Amino acid sequence: MISFSANVKRELCRTAPGAKCCALAEMLGALLYANHFSASCIRIVTENPEFAARLPRLLQRGFGLRFDALPEPEAQGKRVLVLEDPEKISHVFTLCGFSAESSLALHVNLALLENDCCRRAFLRGAFLAGGSVTDPAKRYHLEFSTSHRRVCAETGTLLLEMGLTPKQTERKGSSILYFKQSETIEELLALMGAPVSAMTVMQAKIEKDWRNDANRKTNCDTANVTKAVDAAQEQLAALRTLEAQGRLDTLPEKLLQTALLRREHPEATLSELAELHEPPTSKSTVNHRMRKLLTLAAEGTETTEEGPA
Repeated sequence: MISFSANVKRELCRTAPGAKCCALAEMLGALLYANHFSASCIRIVTENPEFAARLPRLLQRGFGLRFDALPEPEAQGKRVLVLEDPEKISHVFTLCGFSAESSLALHVNLALLENDCCRRAFLRGAFLAGGSVTDPAKRYHLEFSTSHRRVCAETGTLLLEMGLTPKQTERKGSSILYFKQSETIEELLALMGAPVSAMTVMQAKIEKDWRNDANRKTNCDTANVTKAVDAAQEQLAALRTLEAQGRLDTLPEKLLQTALLRREHPEATLSELAELHEPPTSKSTVNHRMRKLLTLAAEGTETTEEGPA
């Protein structure tokens, strides 16, 4: 079964590479979040066939270059794309605004991301190469992972400028930017070019909220039923006490009517008991009479235990 994250990347790969500046920006994101990006070798490893097919088009459109090694068309599992030619790598570094002599110079070149479309393309490339998102039916979590700490920090700054607030952590030598708010994940997926996946997150949240509301209502109803049952049992016990004391039949007519109805309808609610009266009365009246019966039973028990005054 294809994961939600894989489906998101499949949708992103259906987005056209766009103008040369956007293709360069997307490739920049992919390179900075790829497996290996240095002056000696550029290597991108992916299990996503759509991303593997997209990368050569991005490299050609953004840099006018071809990879030195490509995966076989029928390749399964991990697919590896490699650039080893020094001149090609030097050209990539130059267009990205890096120094080919030092990989320490790797950073997010904001001069290439002045347009909103290029920023979105950069994030798309970064996510395709080093991102993942959890199935929203389980939980909300989207992250970008790179081995370059400076790149992580600068991507975080870029996201903040776009109105998105990521959290940052370190994991197994990688720097991670992540989001856990469903609304932010929806917005980010839409920005990168995956509106269908964004709607899936929204729908999952609606369904979760509906289930939570239903559960809360059920729990509330259960608590109310339990409370009503406990109250009815207490009332029936009071009636048994009054009957054992020979006081039940001596009660005033209205109080006796309520007592007998309770005994005949032990599962009825106070509202239902109110309707059973002749003539019907109010819930508050029945509640008042029940409290009176409880008080009378308690007083009679105290008198019995203490003896005559």
